[in-house]
Amino acid sequence: MEKIKMTTPLVEMDGDEMTRILWKMIKEDLLEPYIDLKTEYYDLGLEHRNETNDQVTIDSAMATKKYKVAVKCATITPNAARMSEYNLKEMWKSPNGTIRAILDGTVFRAPIVVKGIEPCVKNWKKPITIARHAYGDVYKGSEMKIPGPGKVELVYTAEDGTQTKELVHEFDGPGIVQGMHNLNKSIESFARSCFSYALDTKQDLWFATKDTISKKYDHTFKDIFQEIYDKEFDEKFKAAGIEYFYTLIDDAVARVMKSEGGYIWACKNYDGDVMSDMVSSAFGSLAMMTSVLVSPEGYYEYEAAHGTVQRHYYKHLKGEETSTNSVATIFAWTGALRKRGELDGNKELMEFADRLEKATIDTIEAGEMTKDLALITTIENPTVLNSEGFIKAIAKRL
Repeated sequence: MEKIKMTTPLVEMDGDEMTRILWKMIKEDLLEPYIDLKTEYYDLGLEHRNETNDQVTIDSAMATKKYKVAVKCATITPNAARMSEYNLKEMWKSPNGTIRAILDGTVFRAPIVVKGIEPCVKNWKKPITIARHAYGDVYKGSEMKIPGPGKVELVYTAEDGTQTKELVHEFDGPGIVQGMHNLNKSIESFARSCFSYALDTKQDLWFATKDTISKKYDHTFKDIFQEIYDKEFDEKFKAAGIEYFYTLIDDAVARVMKSEGGYIWACKNYDGDVMSDMVSSAFGSLAMMTSVLVSPEGYYEYEAAHGTVQRHYYKHLKGEETSTNSVATIFAWTGALRKRGELDGNKELMEFADRLEKATIDTIEAGEMTKDLALITTIENPTVLNSEGFIKAIAKRL
């Protein structure tokens, strides 16, 4: 069989632990037999990030600007335990945070819905898409441990040297402090991405912050969204029969639980990080959530919305069998291949992505699945497959 040709490479960002093992299997069993796979490869595994002082992460983001489409494996964001485990030079920042800061844009995350995996929230009938702002806040934050009494201030020094100060806290003993920022330009592109995506998908858009408490920071998000909506999108939304509304984050959470789904929920960076895990897990599994970073300049980065599955990786290292769900990682590849095909006018590549997704969903709906899904499925007597067996079952259907 002649393999499908690619004219432009994808940027391929390899990752860590169990997802790195799945990554290799997916390429070998599901992609390389059918596609003459062209990628520009970057190893974002923690050891290599450490060796290159994290330069490899920056290089992969710059390559995404060049080629416009990237696919990324899950990566470790190190904490103190990882520092000693991997003997790191320093506690490197989240690769996703670094890439998002360079590419800007918005992360759209949506559950992969299959028959036989029913949402925990019984009234959820349609997918809920989380639109997560992809720049700033705690992901670009500066932090400090305060050793003892003293005062902490925010200081803004203008170009002409004049200063504005705001007291953060007068400490009477040890504590901690964090400074974070965002940019009006980035918030504007977040808003436009959300409004455009809502129009494209004909879905209502919800946006929520905590502007009652954060009267300048969160309120700025609220104001920018409203200004852009009023000026650029109000008429278009009315014509499409969809609506935009703003509410407080705690109210949004309550509404989401009682809704039937079928809308986009726009969240600030950290809120989106947390809420996408809640939504995906309530729809079935963290491994059943797609994630794509869409930049206003037309860059796309596809990844799974979950982590590196550390527990399974340690079992794998001991030679024990694992049953790790690879669906979201497969869908990261199909999303990137479809977008590459779309940008290059390569219909064959787009059709292949559709077929691979169908083969994946058909495998689960036929009762062949990994353990996480078998525990929650309504399908009777499912066949529980190990990590490799599940990928092989998809390959057979494909």
